[in-house]
Amino acid sequence: MATVGVIIPAFNAARTLAIALESVSSQTFDDWQILLVDDGSTDDTAQVVAPFLERFGQKIKYIHQENRGLPAARNAAIRASSTEFLALLDADDVWLPCRLAESVKILRERPQAGLSYGGITSIDQEGTPTGTFDGNKKYAEGRIAPQIYMRRVSLPCPTLTFRRSCIEEVGLFDETMRATEDRDLCLRIALHYEVAFVPRVIAYYRISPSSMTTDPQRMFLAQMQFIQKNYGAPGCGWGARRVALSQCYKQRADALSVRRKPWSALASSLRALVLYPFDLGTVWTAATMLLRCAGLHR
Repeated sequence: MATVGVIIPAFNAARTLAIALESVSSQTFDDWQILLVDDGSTDDTAQVVAPFLERFGQKIKYIHQENRGLPAARNAAIRASSTEFLALLDADDVWLPCRLAESVKILRERPQAGLSYGGITSIDQEGTPTGTFDGNKKYAEGRIAPQIYMRRVSLPCPTLTFRRSCIEEVGLFDETMRATEDRDLCLRIALHYEVAFVPRVIAYYRISPSSMTTDPQRMFLAQMQFIQKNYGAPGCGWGARRVALSQCYKQRADALSVRRKPWSALASSLRALVLYPFDLGTVWTAATMLLRCAGLHR
C-alpha cells in the first residue's frame, strides 16, 4: 500500500493534465498512488490519461463518473484510496519535485498536526510566474482554526496534505459547496489538530481566466456559505464572523476593481471597512477605491 494518495479531479483538463501527472512522477518521494477522477469530461481527457495508465500501472487508478462537481470528485478519489496521507493536486496545477517529500517529512515530525500546507508560485496559462506566496507570517501554523475561519490564513490547494485518520474523524469534502470546500475541510481538521507549514514553495498554482476564483460573485457567495456554516464553532463567534465577512467584502472589492467596476468595488470596500475597521489592508483598499471613484467623477 502506498503512503500518499494523490487526489486529482479532472474536468475537461486535457490541456494541462499531462503536466500535472508528470509533476507527480518527478517527485523525490516516490511512494505514491494517483487517484484520478474524470468528472464527466467531454474533451480529450481520456486520451491524455491513456498512456499514463500503461506507464504508471498500479500507481494510478482512473475513475470516470458523471459530472458531479469538484468536491464530489475528490470524495470519490478518497473513497477509492487506502493511503495514510492524502495530497491534493488539481489538473491544471504543478508540483515541484520536493512537494511530497517535504509534506510527509513535516507530518512525520509533528504527529499532533492533522494537515500541512506550503508556499506556492502563481503562474499564468502559459506557465509564466506571476507572484509568490511564501507563508502567513503571523498565523502560519499551530492551533489556527479561528484564523482559518477569519481568512487570515491562505491555504494553497496544491500544497494541502491531510492525514486519512483526520478525514475519517471529521468527514469528507462538503458536496453542497462548489467553492471554499477545501478551506471548510481544513477548518474542520484544524478545530481538532494543529496545522503544519512547509516554509518553502512546493507547487505552482495556475491562474485561469475561466476558473471560479476569477468570478467575484460566485466566490463571494461560496465564502458566505462557508462563514455561515461554521459560525459558532470554537473560536468562530460573533467577532470572528465580522472579521471573516470583512475579508470577503475586501476580496470582492479587489476582484471587482480588476474587472473595472469601480463603483461596485467601492461599495464592497466600504462594507468591509464598516464590518472591521481595524485592518490596515481594508482601510487602504477602501481609500484606494474612493480616490479612484473620485477621479472618475471629475
